[in-house]
Amino acid sequence: MKLDSAPLEISGISPSEIELELKDSNDFNFNSAQCLEVQPVVADNPRKQESPLVIFGTTFITIFLAEIGDKTQLSTLLMSAESHSPWVVFIGSAVALITTSLLGVLLGSWIASRLSPKTVEKSAGVMLLLISLMLFWDVFISH
Repeated sequence: MKLDSAPLEISGISPSEIELELKDSNDFNFNSAQCLEVQPVVADNPRKQESPLVIFGTTFITIFLAEIGDKTQLSTLLMSAESHSPWVVFIGSAVALITTSLLGVLLGSWIASRLSPKTVEKSAGVMLLLISLMLFWDVFISH
């Protein structure tokens, strides 16, 4: 039976004809009671596990784009220009960024073990909204 077909009362097809049609076309052993039952669909894992390469790529692109032109990059640029030791500044800033990233990952793991992902998402959204409102308020008051 097609999903877009007319109801049985209008189409004039009897339930026994539908059973025969189903048996002939699909070779399934349905009876009318089984056809009318609705079974819930339960997914074992609602979110497909991503590969480490996909997670790495997504993280790299997100952090790379977020860091372009931010105050950390500008500070590193200025320190490199003033010190005339670009490699020392590079190593110092790289170690600092690795350390802050490590703290973020450790804190994120700790939070994830205690809170549901939905709660973490909502909390992050509220915090980002509050930060945005504070920035808009600061710009509004200063002009």
